[in-house]
Amino acid sequence: MKFGVVVFPGSNCDEDVFEVFSSYLGMETIKLWHKDEDLKGLELGDCIILPGGFSYGDYLRSGAIARFSPIMKSVISFAENG
Repeated sequence: MKFGVVVFPGSNCDEDVFEVFSSYLGMETIKLWHKDEDLKGLELGDCIILPGGFSYGDYLRSGAIARFSPIMKSVISFAENG
């Protein structure tokens, strides 16, 4: 099982999540930049993590903006396929 951590500008906890899964748990973990469109080889049975929280504060509507990032189309398709 591989893990993908989606990284958005202004999000927090993405580095923490990456560090825990890759270093502490020893799992194959990749970063998925929000502007990318593909999931870098993640497939059925793997896991995509969307870290919560936005360090710039909710007043910038970071979550609403993140919804329209190119990676989200692939994340939605991944989720719909199981």
